[in-house]
Amino acid sequence: MERAKSRAKKWLCIALVLMLISMIGASLVQTSFGKVTVKDLRWENDSGFMMSGLLFIPEGVTAENPAPAIVTSHGMYNNREMQDANFVELARRGYVVLAQDMPSHGNSDNVGDIGTITTGLYHSVKMLATLPYVDTQRIGITGHSLGAMSSNVAVTLDNMASKQLISAVLLNSADATYVDEGGAYTNVYGGRDVGIVAGQYDEFFLVDVDENGNQTSPRDFVKYGNAQSFLNFGADPAGGELRQADTVYHRDINGEDAVRVIYNPAIIHPWSHFSKRSTAATISFFEETLGAPHPLPANDQVWQYKEALNLVGLIGFAIFVVNFTVAVAHTPFFASLSAEATIAPRKTDKRGKAWFWGSLAVGAVFGTVLYVPLLTTLKSFTVFKDPWAQSSPWGVSVWALCCGLFAVLSMTVSYFAYGRKNGAAPGAAGVKMSLGKWGKTLLLAAIVVCASYGCVFFADYFFKTDFRIWTLAAKAFEADKLYVSLFPYMLFFLVYYVGNSVAINCFNYNDVGLKNSKRRWINTAVVAVAAALPAIILLVLQYAKFFSTGFLMFPDANMQVVWLFPMLVILPAAAVMSRKIYRETNNPYLPGIIMGVIVTLMSCTNTLTWS
Repeated sequence: MERAKSRAKKWLCIALVLMLISMIGASLVQTSFGKVTVKDLRWENDSGFMMSGLLFIPEGVTAENPAPAIVTSHGMYNNREMQDANFVELARRGYVVLAQDMPSHGNSDNVGDIGTITTGLYHSVKMLATLPYVDTQRIGITGHSLGAMSSNVAVTLDNMASKQLISAVLLNSADATYVDEGGAYTNVYGGRDVGIVAGQYDEFFLVDVDENGNQTSPRDFVKYGNAQSFLNFGADPAGGELRQADTVYHRDINGEDAVRVIYNPAIIHPWSHFSKRSTAATISFFEETLGAPHPLPANDQVWQYKEALNLVGLIGFAIFVVNFTVAVAHTPFFASLSAEATIAPRKTDKRGKAWFWGSLAVGAVFGTVLYVPLLTTLKSFTVFKDPWAQSSPWGVSVWALCCGLFAVLSMTVSYFAYGRKNGAAPGAAGVKMSLGKWGKTLLLAAIVVCASYGCVFFADYFFKTDFRIWTLAAKAFEADKLYVSLFPYMLFFLVYYVGNSVAINCFNYNDVGLKNSKRRWINTAVVAVAAALPAIILLVLQYAKFFSTGFLMFPDANMQVVWLFPMLVILPAAAVMSRKIYRETNNPYLPGIIMGVIVTLMSCTNTLTWS
């Protein structure tokens, strides 16, 4: 026990150091080592709802020396931090940058429909234009996915305003407005400079029709009418010269030099958040259209260091969760929750091994086969509250609930068909617990979650950073997200993670594949990979076909399949973390509860919330 406690304390110190390195280092990168000031803003717009954003003000920018400014916007189910590649690179080049939280996302107020969400970007433009150090003749906007759709709405609203504020528009991973209400090609952007980052493997946008009326693949987007009309400033391209991607085209419109360009990197839709090529396109576009106060080559990029440091923090966060749990479990008050000796794998005969491999295979098949039809049947992708405030966690948590219940059924069958006849003892494995232990288990889980997220809030308050990698993030949040997460999402996720922890530790922690006790990690690796198999299989099926043919395997579940990317990390990591805690406590419920609550918070604080 003392050895385990000492080891936990050592790793707890390592976790804290990693998180400190992350928050300090990421802050240094995003502030260009103190040359950029970062402000966390909240403001009430003229539609009566509050918006949130990170404002980046480069050194030397004043009312006497105003700078061009850019609003950046994330897409649906994301938040302002997802634009970190853009705000880091644009701010270090001297632009004032406002990375907004769209309405119903992040720290902005929740609204009731998609139309109101898409007005948020223009509210950010108007706020930015009031700042005395912003050159209002050089305001640009860029948005990813729904953020790009919001950019189109912003142009429409700007066209209606008495004074136009937007000079340059970069649409990332979404379509421009190509035709008018009558279906004729048009130029709604006027003399503004406009570009599109058109990923060749975009799952949602950038399709057209060919001469036979058949839908085209996104990788062929530039060849067809919509793209060609866009590059021809809204003119009908029929019979004209075929214009190319990655080429800047100019035309005089109302006495102003206007630009059109399509960047065409070979990336998928969500990868544009995390792409050097997409970021280079953003840098090049605004250098061409607004002019950078401190120009640097487009490939001179440092945002990757921030991402790496954010990842270091996320790893530290996971290490903290495990070792803080173990350390507190060994305190006198919680001593009854800690095992007297480290729990070892159980011996298994040939029949037991068959049950082990069979249960893993059946569980993986069940989760894989269920996912797409369940999430496309449920209202998991909605444009208003129907029936729950968060549609994405609703769909995923119902799937998790079904998988958790299936695991319980599988364990029950396994116990009565094999385990009971072969000496399996639920009490010895930790399946049976006294009421007193249950109370301490719940209390310790609450302490661990609060302490772990305390580190996240510390990073946010002092350094304006969080712990993340791509679409997977532990971030600070407003109180409303906590209320929203409690039901039904947390309940459903708890069924899965508690059930999964019991299955992994009380039924599937055995000597399969082990030649000696020092190689017990093999069993952990096997159950971790098995947990992630549904996500792995579905993503491979979707993208193997997409990359080879240009068309999706599951075109009606494109959004739902994208949600599987973070599960490639969450599901195996949860299995490993659960096993590590169980080995020191002989309590499968404690890690299950902790992981269920943390995954719920990560899911419900990084998505869209309807009012």
